[in-house]
Amino acid sequence: MKRLVAAERALRTAAPHGLLDALRAVLIDQYGAEDAELLLADYGLTVLQPVSARLHTLDPVSLHNSPAGRAFGSQEPYREQKRDGRVDLHLPVSVRGERLGVLTVTLPGSDLAREWESELAEIADVLGREVLVAERDTDRYLQARRKDRLTLAAEMQWQLLPGRSCSRPEYDLGAQLEPAYAIFGDNFDWSTNADHLMLYVTNGMGQGIEASLLTNLAINALRNARRAGISIADQAALADQAVYAHYRGRCYLSVLMFDFDLATGRASVVDAGSPQLLRLRDGVVERVAFEAQLPLGMFEETDYVAQDFHAEPGDRLVFVSDGVHAVASPKGEAYGEAALARAIQSTRLLPAADVPRAILRELSGHRGRHLPDDDALVLCLDWHGRPSGP
Repeated sequence: MKRLVAAERALRTAAPHGLLDALRAVLIDQYGAEDAELLLADYGLTVLQPVSARLHTLDPVSLHNSPAGRAFGSQEPYREQKRDGRVDLHLPVSVRGERLGVLTVTLPGSDLAREWESELAEIADVLGREVLVAERDTDRYLQARRKDRLTLAAEMQWQLLPGRSCSRPEYDLGAQLEPAYAIFGDNFDWSTNADHLMLYVTNGMGQGIEASLLTNLAINALRNARRAGISIADQAALADQAVYAHYRGRCYLSVLMFDFDLATGRASVVDAGSPQLLRLRDGVVERVAFEAQLPLGMFEETDYVAQDFHAEPGDRLVFVSDGVHAVASPKGEAYGEAALARAIQSTRLLPAADVPRAILRELSGHRGRHLPDDDALVLCLDWHGRPSGP
């Protein structure tokens, strides 16, 4: 326990950019480690980027077929036995379901790895929280995540996001944007409290910076209304006014908004545009259609009406932007509901955090080329329902 306290104290007192150095010193001194490295998932969720003394001087590690990637995917520690007897202990670094990366600790033998695995896993969790706090004061970890340079529009969009995954007893969430390093209009947002989950999936019109500016305005208008305690229909109305006041109808934004009651699974929904919802229930995939209302900012003083929806324990809800359901193959065939349903079925055994990336890979195969012409957004929500009390 004293070792764990020493590691936590070192992380709390370290300079924002020096978390790994401070932790490495404690792991060597208190746990007999030979080395430690922090690897962070890149924006495209394809590789793990080392947070080395000089950024981008070490080779990235594949997220799909490496021991560290196995720990990231399973969210469980993984022991990698080396030929010289040493062990690399790969530990997932996550915060409330948000998968940040992997802490790899090199130990002189398997006995130490087994002895300290549980305690080192706790330290990896503490490290994750300290990385998120440190990102307020340093760019080091944001820089380390980058396999390539982000466009300015993508920079704005990623800074706007709440995260890429989130877990609570009632649900698991995962989301991903493509192209990760050049996204411009699509976005998602969520917020949770004791009794509710608010979820927005947005699809902004336009290209580049203009699309990103439109989305930033709309998301912040929605957040401003949400944080004032306003109902979801009135949130849409106020955001609509904010967008129209600035663009006068020249630009607008589609959004699908949900306000879930965590105790019952019932939700109020505003469907204002093109994002779609597909539900996997009892092995059957079907599209859930709502009464379509006008996108935010298309006309002045639009009134919005909330509709009812009910999620049942075991439901998987998959939200997609038009960059998914409308994308065309080289022959001009739209991806469509049938292909989406097959993709959702084929990924049904994956955790929610892995589903968006897997569906986007299948979409890339349909498109016939790696880079899309339009943004693509996939968000997966696994609904468990509130556990019954004792």
